[in-house]
Amino acid sequence: VFHKIITSGHQRLQPLFDCLLTIVVNVSPYLKSLSMVAANKLLHLLEAFSTTWFLFTASQNHHLVFFLLEIFNNIIQYQFDGNSNLVYAIIRKRNVFHQLANLPTDPAAIQKALQKKKKSTEPISRTNSQEGVSMEGSRPAAPAEPGTLKTSLIATPGIDKLTEKSQVSEDGTLSRVDQGQGQTPSPAGNCPAPLASDTESSSAEAIPRNPERRRKPSSLSSANQWAPSPDWVISWKSKLPLQTIMRLLQVLVPQVEKICIDKGLTDESEILKFLQHGTLVGLLPVPHPILIRKYQANSGTAMWFRTYMWGVIYLRNVDPPIWYDTDVKLFEIQRV
Repeated sequence: VFHKIITSGHQRLQPLFDCLLTIVVNVSPYLKSLSMVAANKLLHLLEAFSTTWFLFTASQNHHLVFFLLEIFNNIIQYQFDGNSNLVYAIIRKRNVFHQLANLPTDPAAIQKALQKKKKSTEPISRTNSQEGVSMEGSRPAAPAEPGTLKTSLIATPGIDKLTEKSQVSEDGTLSRVDQGQGQTPSPAGNCPAPLASDTESSSAEAIPRNPERRRKPSSLSSANQWAPSPDWVISWKSKLPLQTIMRLLQVLVPQVEKICIDKGLTDESEILKFLQHGTLVGLLPVPHPILIRKYQANSGTAMWFRTYMWGVIYLRNVDPPIWYDTDVKLFEIQRV
């Protein structure tokens, strides 16, 4: 469901991507056995989000890659035995991780990636995949088609406003983690999202007409002024948690290649059987602490959810026109 929302959803759902991935990160240390379909969908998300044009388009896009890498690390470190499907998918898509590790940081490469985004209108091709064709939704959050309805809901608060971090101790208890701690940088920690005041929150049911004209979200104006720099890329590239995955590839790829050559294997089921009986005990880095991000209520998120709820109520009761000749005006619906 999350994969469908991310790859095929409306562009205005993009602020929810980190929230959806946070849910997967929280449960990932306890996922005992992923199906091949689920494993491939996770790898497809990483493939889409790790393209240079997407990483360099906005200052917070790389946080999605951090989330996905944390999911893979949690499963490898804590649930390796039952997740041969994911291990196999990682081996098949190992080029994605190598490309992340060798992400270009020079100004010329950054500009080339941005120019490629402007010129390209085709979805991201899925290289080295069995399908051999572009996967539906490989370009995240495409704009709405002409003629569809466009609503002016308030911007989603940043993930740092939605969650607080807790660390799982050996006895299973949760202990709160201070803001500066953790294995990976806090997603959206440097990307403040516009939050509404309490007075705005109390009047969510009466947003004035043409709100786009009267108050534009600050994130849009800041995005237009922001540009990626080599120092910015280096600052987060050096923190990518790739050590566990690279060690897995270093150990298992030669073994898989050898067994395929020696036994002439062409059926992936035989490779999966080999991976099911494999082990990485003593070969991986020391397991990192399990980090749980708990939802933290605040006025900004309360306003967003209340606005969304009233928006759903309003739109589902337009016909018959029960709002006609009333003071209820949530927002104006415009055709694009």
